[in-house]
Amino acid sequence: MNHLQHLLDNKQGFFSFMQQQYPIMFHSNVFFRDIQYAILSYFELKESPLTYSKAEDVAIDFINKLVESEEFSPIDNKTWKVNFEIGSKNEPEKVEEVNNE
Repeated sequence: MNHLQHLLDNKQGFFSFMQQQYPIMFHSNVFFRDIQYAILSYFELKESPLTYSKAEDVAIDFINKLVESEEFSPIDNKTWKVNFEIGSKNEPEKVEEVNNE
């Protein structure tokens, strides 16, 4: 499974999952380790677990893509501002189920 591509294709589902543990709202701050640990938990539940270092790499790449798309704005090297709302028209695309083949 391409974990990064799955996150990019299923941002709404990932952020809805993440929001269960970490508050995410328009213009709130989000922290690197929160994203990394959410990625670890998310893929563990999807039965496609990652190592700590792989989750770190995926988190870096995922955050960079979100910055490129202006869904995140960098505050410092470990903190970003969220530029969308879960449940709004500006949210990431709808979630598709993971195919564990």
